[in-house]
Amino acid sequence: MRERIGQLFITGFKGEEPNEEFLRFYKEDKIGGVILFEDNCTPHSAAEKSIRLLHSVSDKAPFVAVDQEGGRVCRFKGAPAEYGAASEYGKDNKLELFEEQFNRAAYYLASIGINLFLGPVADIGLNDRNKCLEGRTFGKSPAQVIPFVERAMKIIHKAGMLACLKHFPGLGAASFDPHERLSEADFDYQTFINREGIAFKSGIDIGADMVMTTHLLLPKIDDKPATCSDKIVRNILRGTLGFDGIVITDDLLMGGAGSPENIGQTALESFNAGHDILLIGQDWKACRSAVKYFKDAYDNDRLDKDKLKRSLGRISGIKSIIAMPVF
Repeated sequence: MRERIGQLFITGFKGEEPNEEFLRFYKEDKIGGVILFEDNCTPHSAAEKSIRLLHSVSDKAPFVAVDQEGGRVCRFKGAPAEYGAASEYGKDNKLELFEEQFNRAAYYLASIGINLFLGPVADIGLNDRNKCLEGRTFGKSPAQVIPFVERAMKIIHKAGMLACLKHFPGLGAASFDPHERLSEADFDYQTFINREGIAFKSGIDIGADMVMTTHLLLPKIDDKPATCSDKIVRNILRGTLGFDGIVITDDLLMGGAGSPENIGQTALESFNAGHDILLIGQDWKACRSAVKYFKDAYDNDRLDKDKLKRSLGRISGIKSIIAMPVF
């Protein structure tokens, strides 16, 4: 299993295409996949070329992930990939318009090799001061959010991609941007069950392949942030909500995850809390450091080998349904 540890990681690179050093690391450490950002997708043909390269050096089908939520969170700019912000559709319940425009974008993304759609956003827009989620939520109640989440999930799957609900356990009531610092909200377990939990449960029940956690502290539930919380990942997400798919962290390079110098330790704590995949943005050298940290932990019996086996099994299982693209 040691040689497969890289499958636990998704990382990225800067610029239009990966350089030889990145590709060598990606191949030798058998990294699980990549996440694409705007500089990787401009022009769109650059992303398609990079995806070809990744497949050429991958023993297993790589995850090729992207945030393409609509509005300001669109890595692929312009037609036919770009569409409106979630709030624009949710405001007047424009479900049919959303379906038409999102359907066009989803099929286009799948056609160029994207197989992991980091969405839909199941957060509820409760705090108007939350700049991180500005425009990114479909509404201020589960009743508003759920129809859009369910419709998006069906389209993502029909297009042949995997769907990843985010940002668990719900960032909508928080005040701080986890990109900058650890976010925090004051809701308790019962409030979660009756509010955020309903939206996430709807996505899970309709077949979410992954759920992404966020760097959020809920003091009334646990003294650890969700990224490192056994209570939130194992007890609530897997236990209460019954999710048995892949749990992935949000980017561990965000300010809310802690110091980048401790990326290996943070990744291991997240893994031990119940995550299967560790997402490490565009700093692939930080990812390389984290992979080494995991291998050292494996050699020194600080890595739970039963947990590693389960996570690798989940990853292998879901990769078996990713169709290799025809270029």
